[in-house]
Amino acid sequence: MTTGKVTGVTANLITVEVDGPVSQNEIAYILMGEERLMSEVIRVTGNTASVQCFESTRGVRSGLPVEFAGGMLEVELGPGLLSKNYDGLQNDLDKKEGLFLKRGEYTSPLDEEIQYEFTPLAASGDTVIAGHWLGEVKENWVNHKIMAPFTLKGEWKLESIADKNHYTIRDTIAVITDADGERRELTMTQRWPVKVPIKVYREKPRPFRLMYTGYRIMDTFNPLAEGGTGFIPGPFGSGKTVVQHTVSKNASADIIIIAACGERANEVVEIFAEFPELEDPRTGRKLFERTTIICNTSNMPVAAREASVYTAMTIGEYYRQMGLSVLLLADSTSRWAQALREMSNRLEELPGPDAFPMDLSAIIANFYSRAGVVYLNNGETGAVTFLGTVSPAGGNLKEPVTESTKKAAQCFYALSQKRADSKRYPAIDPQESYSKYLESPEIRSFLTERSGENWVADVLSLKNRMLRGKEAQDQISILGDDGVPVDYHVDFWKSEVIDAALIQQDAFDPIDRFASVDRQEYGLKVVKEICDRDFSFGSFEEVAPYFKKLINSLKQMNFCEFDSGQFKEFESELQTTLNEGEVA
Repeated sequence: MTTGKVTGVTANLITVEVDGPVSQNEIAYILMGEERLMSEVIRVTGNTASVQCFESTRGVRSGLPVEFAGGMLEVELGPGLLSKNYDGLQNDLDKKEGLFLKRGEYTSPLDEEIQYEFTPLAASGDTVIAGHWLGEVKENWVNHKIMAPFTLKGEWKLESIADKNHYTIRDTIAVITDADGERRELTMTQRWPVKVPIKVYREKPRPFRLMYTGYRIMDTFNPLAEGGTGFIPGPFGSGKTVVQHTVSKNASADIIIIAACGERANEVVEIFAEFPELEDPRTGRKLFERTTIICNTSNMPVAAREASVYTAMTIGEYYRQMGLSVLLLADSTSRWAQALREMSNRLEELPGPDAFPMDLSAIIANFYSRAGVVYLNNGETGAVTFLGTVSPAGGNLKEPVTESTKKAAQCFYALSQKRADSKRYPAIDPQESYSKYLESPEIRSFLTERSGENWVADVLSLKNRMLRGKEAQDQISILGDDGVPVDYHVDFWKSEVIDAALIQQDAFDPIDRFASVDRQEYGLKVVKEICDRDFSFGSFEEVAPYFKKLINSLKQMNFCEFDSGQFKEFESELQTTLNEGEVA
């Protein structure tokens, strides 16, 4: 085992003189009496290693001994990951004692006492490869697959497998041998380094489906593909947390992973307090039963913040290997980027824009690339969909983290302070936001098959109507109501119809908080017909009252059960108003 001694300390950056070989990203422990402070090697120069410490370095001094573990930062994977609150190093926070986290205290991420009912899915004599499904256990209500280790090379033979019974995660459930006679006993758990993607699948063209969120502004106007990537930038108070909670509840995903990678402590406390109480519309149980939270607040060391996003992604990839659809929400990747900036500055690297690392775009792109849909070796498919949030200082969407993320993510959901201030929620700006998946031939084909050949064209038409409405509003603001033709007022109010009926949505209303596919298709059809109509008004004073009546009927329909009696009453009221304004 390689050892060393501390030769310099700069906040969480520690230089170590080593007496043997060390490798990039290797784990090291700084020994302070009974405390072992976990660190990670981030640069090696000759016999000097620079390590970033995951703990407070108060009291660390030159001469302290250092031990190198010989492996990278890893997570333990197995039954019991759901309904857990972890830090970025996968310590179970619920097992910690006291009001404050103790330095050097590390807890087991999984419960070794619980007995799970194991059901074998393979039989003795089967050929086993990495990721092979050996059996399954019930984790809450999720069928958690017990898989052959991802580190296996080549084919192995399954010598024996446990019968259906109750076992702990440390019990042997299978024995495998290879052609050379090597024998391995397998349990329900395995370990994997967080910065190495889990790639135990076949390279084939991936199927294209959408990740439904129940938000019309996302599903209709800017769809997010299952296995795709998106991000939500926005200033403080613009509604990022509500959007995340709503997407978590309504998204068409099997597993939800929340990575609080450096948010303020009070925001993380809100997640801990609110998430366990959220109802899961799919099961009627608690959403937390299929959720894992990875937490690192902004007052924790920057290295721990940086590790949290990789820990969350690795757990997501693990569940993807079970053929499940995983939604990973990271809040906020700005804090992760700030952690990268702090460490880059301490290493005295050449700074990029706003002192962020020169390779910030590459780091973000490399992480986002770990999302995706995969074909497993048994023919099943799994997916990790990544939706991050960015908190740009002052709401500036031109700052480096937002710009770098735009290059990597396929969906851009820009939260607007102006919309938030005017109580137009979700405050996703319809002009600034976009989805590159609307340009994908595969997604367009999927949407055409699902919703008709005119669906994409109709969506683009309404987005163009919104832009025309904004231009008309600007002209009216400059020249006055009576300084522009009546058509300008009509264009503006048609855009208001789109905004009120299709974009605004009440996340706290039991009906309006989620819009089904059928409902979104119906809404798009109705609003498109309104926008395509020609109206005749004698003066601009007649325009606003008329369209307000339309908007009221449409909004009331959004608050009614789809196709219910009350819904049809407002639908009839809408049609009556339309007939009144129809051009003869």
